Amino acid sequence: MIRVLDEARSVEFYRQAFGLDIAERLDFETFTLVYLSNAESEFELELTINKGREEAYALGDGYGHLALSVGDLESEHARLTGAGLNPGKIVDFNRDGALLARFFFITDPDGYKIEVLQRHGRYK
Repeated sequence: MIRVLDEARSVEFYRQAFGLDIAERLDFETFTLVYLSNAESEFELELTINKGREEAYALGDGYGHLALSVGDLESEHARLTGAGLNPGKIVDFNRDGALLARFFFITDPDGYKIEVLQRHGRYK
C-alpha cells in the first residue's frame, strides 16, 4: 500500500507504466482504497487516497522501493521513455563475475521509486 494525493494521476501512471488497472475501488467517508492489478500475475498494488489532504507525503527513511519484473527490459525502458515517464538508466548488477540483475528505476507522481527488473534468476 502506498498513499497518494491524486487518484486519477496515480491510476493513469500505473496503467501507462505497468499495465495495472483498477480491480476494485472502495470509497469511505475520509479515504478511498484503489486496488490495481493485471492478468499477468497475482501482484496487486493498493493506493490509499486520504480525502482533503493537499500536501505531499513525506516518504521517510523506512520506505525502500517497489519492484516489478518484466520479460524484456530494453523494450520496457524504450516504451516508458517514449511515453515521457523518464526512467533511469539500465544497470547491470554483477556478483562474483556473473549477472545477478538488470534493472532501472522510475519514479511515480508521488515520488515513490519503482525498480523494474529483467526476469532472470530469482527475479520472476
